[in-house]
Amino acid sequence: MLVRGLFRRCAHCGGKGAFFTGWIARQDRCKTCGFKWERNLEGFQLGAAAMNIMLTGGSLLFVMGIGVIATYPNVPTWPLIAVVCAVALIVGIGGFPTSYTVWLAVDLRMNPLTEEELADAAAHARK
Repeated sequence: MLVRGLFRRCAHCGGKGAFFTGWIARQDRCKTCGFKWERNLEGFQLGAAAMNIMLTGGSLLFVMGIGVIATYPNVPTWPLIAVVCAVALIVGIGGFPTSYTVWLAVDLRMNPLTEEELADAAAHARK
């Protein structure tokens, strides 16, 4: 499920594009299986935002570490800061949809689908 989420696919069925009509624009249900992506309003947005922060922070640490290792002992501070800021913007904005699909995979792993959710998804997939 996590691999599906990393590639912006539905964590439940693996449908391509999952819930997205554009890079950031979302719809309520998966285009393939009809699964409603926002299972509960309490905390789902916070979980997706936290996932985006972790993805961005991890990439920042990685780029900063590589930059310091590659240029040690004379680390060019301002060029490294510029590269790190660029990575923060690119991963932070570019990783927005991925953070939702990865968080959905984590949420599905922690709270498996109920029979009611499966029936609801099947009803909407037929439409």
